[in-house]
Amino acid sequence: MNLDNLYQEVILDHYKNPENKKLSIQKDVQVHHLNPSCGDEITLNLTLEGGLISDLSWEGNGCSISMASASVMSGLLTGKAPSEAMHILDSFMELMQSKGNSKGDENLLEDAVAFAGVSKYPARIKCALLAWMAFKDASLQIQEKSK
Repeated sequence: MNLDNLYQEVILDHYKNPENKKLSIQKDVQVHHLNPSCGDEITLNLTLEGGLISDLSWEGNGCSISMASASVMSGLLTGKAPSEAMHILDSFMELMQSKGNSKGDENLLEDAVAFAGVSKYPARIKCALLAWMAFKDASLQIQEKSK
């Protein structure tokens, strides 16, 4: 089995068995993002506790790439400090902007490296980034609340 097929299986598995796909009742902030070019959408709830992301839940509708990316992101960032989560987000952004020239740091991105192939298709990059941009928005809103 080649790496591209393995990555496709990882994406399909997260699409069929998504992590954290049920909005938590308690939250510090909720955001809703829409990809107007295709109609994919996500609502994300974020909770911080003790300086860590204690809960990152979501609901959404869209293609397998956007929903799998939300699943991967929510599992990867839960339990992390916001600064560490933003470092991971930045690394994922670099991967998505690589036009297929980067494989990503598997130690940092874990299953998110499966989206490396998506970076070759500009129309699909927004799908992969939808949940990540919702997380970034939610993080900024929490920072504003704490000022």
